[in-house]
Amino acid sequence: MCIFCDIVSGKAPSRKVYEDEQVIAFKDIYPQAPVHILIVPKKHIASVVEVSDEDGPLLVDIVTAAKKIAEQQGVAKRGFRLVANNGPDGGQTVNHLHFHLLAGDVMGRMC
Repeated sequence: MCIFCDIVSGKAPSRKVYEDEQVIAFKDIYPQAPVHILIVPKKHIASVVEVSDEDGPLLVDIVTAAKKIAEQQGVAKRGFRLVANNGPDGGQTVNHLHFHLLAGDVMGRMC
């Protein structure tokens, strides 16, 4: 079982900031910005490339959760970045789909 599955099941601790039926979100233990929240689907999906057509509603739930979390954290109006790393070359270190909500400082341009 992966660490995020352990957090979802309550076997591992986290600093939870949000939870609903489909998603859990908690503070990253190695924050890269003043606000760094991990948004994790409760369903285990290894990575972005493992997402199927049937997971469409789950992705909507994740984005909706990101909006709510950004509002809760007071960063929705100023802006935030929502990032999913995929695979080792993409920086994914836990093989469970998750999104990083980063905010609280001016982010550099990505493109």
